[in-house]
Amino acid sequence: MMPKKIRVFIDTSVIFAAVLSPTGGARKIFHLGETRLLRLVVGPAVLREADAVVQRKSPASLPILAQLLDAARVEISPLPTQDQVETARKVVRYPPDSRVLGEAVCADPDWFVALDKKHFLNEKEGFNFSFRIGTPGDLLQTIKEHLSLP
Repeated sequence: MMPKKIRVFIDTSVIFAAVLSPTGGARKIFHLGETRLLRLVVGPAVLREADAVVQRKSPASLPILAQLLDAARVEISPLPTQDQVETARKVVRYPPDSRVLGEAVCADPDWFVALDKKHFLNEKEGFNFSFRIGTPGDLLQTIKEHLSLP
């Protein structure tokens, strides 16, 4: 029996890292999405922000962004409810990032993957959601450990 696919909500920081680095952990997550070993999901605000960041910082990379999102069949979650955003705001006080966390709550992933240490990775106190939060490396290490045979 095949284990269920891990549903991974990806933050803008991970998308941007994947666009810029063809060999890093963020790009590996997109490759796993492309092979359908992972189900990748973003929220509407994350998608808008990723597009804006790439346009501003590396406009020549816009085709790479489009190709990554398409090849990995990245899903777009619905907008979060106000209650979901308020729940997220109790953990992450920075409004744009509490909105992103609200989108993750709405998407109901197994993992929320980010590179933002200030607002996500170091804000674990009070973090009581149904998903794990970590870096691309954390997720990849967990997958590797899960796939290792005794």
